Amino acid sequence: MPVTKAVIPAAGLGTRFLPATKAQPKEMLPIVDKPAIQYVVEEAVAAGITDILIITGRGKRSIEDHFDRSFELEHWLELKGDTAKRDAVKAISDIADIHYIRQKQPLGLGHAVLTAERHVGANPFAVLLGDDIIGEPLLNRMIGVYERYGRSVIALQEVPQEEIRFYGAVEPENVEENLVKVLDIVEKPDPAAAPSNLAAIGRYVFTPEIFGELRRTTPGVGGEIQLTDAIRALTKAQAVYGYLFEGIRYDIGKKIDYLRATVEIGIDREDLGEEFREFLAEFVTRRKLV
Repeated sequence: MPVTKAVIPAAGLGTRFLPATKAQPKEMLPIVDKPAIQYVVEEAVAAGITDILIITGRGKRSIEDHFDRSFELEHWLELKGDTAKRDAVKAISDIADIHYIRQKQPLGLGHAVLTAERHVGANPFAVLLGDDIIGEPLLNRMIGVYERYGRSVIALQEVPQEEIRFYGAVEPENVEENLVKVLDIVEKPDPAAAPSNLAAIGRYVFTPEIFGELRRTTPGVGGEIQLTDAIRALTKAQAVYGYLFEGIRYDIGKKIDYLRATVEIGIDREDLGEEFREFLAEFVTRRKLV
């Protein structure tokens, strides 16, 4: 079956970005002039996704408002003659069929994905974390792997050994270039005991069997229902593949990645890139940074 549905978990509290996230979701933090979650939605749509379910929680209403129509704003922009901005605002609400459901308790990423079961049904689906921005068509490539093998695919990236404790770490078996079979996966291991430095990052393509494993998963690290634990169980029932990603990724939950994304995306913008690059060159010279 083709992958046309996606789930975007966006119910986290964003505590690493306090106080900015006290009254706004971390997924709505702007990268230049676009909220982080819009980049994620656009990536899904570019990969052929037409149906998106966003998992929200308390204080996340602004996400729904962002992807809804704003007739007053569109009318005001039209009166001003600013049709370009009017069309851009309207296009946000037309980008895909976007649905919402609340994760009523903070029981972990696995629980968030499980709340999507009724919406997804017996279909394969993608999961994109709402605060991970990927600079290349990673999801599109992962869907290609699913179409060849008919099995779940998770995105993997090499990280420094000491940082593997923040991720799910994979024991791999080489299949082909940039593709491995996942023999095992462990959530937030001690670096000395980790099966590798290949970390699961925020992109997944799942067969619907993941829901059965999630229902059977008990709380793990941090007392939460870990998606990693369900993936580990799934590897015992059917093959799970890992796609090795070597491109650019920004974890917007990290302040340094947020700053990196703002700079690197900003300098590539046609409308302000040249002026921004000139400023950065002058700034580096003035501060004697090189």
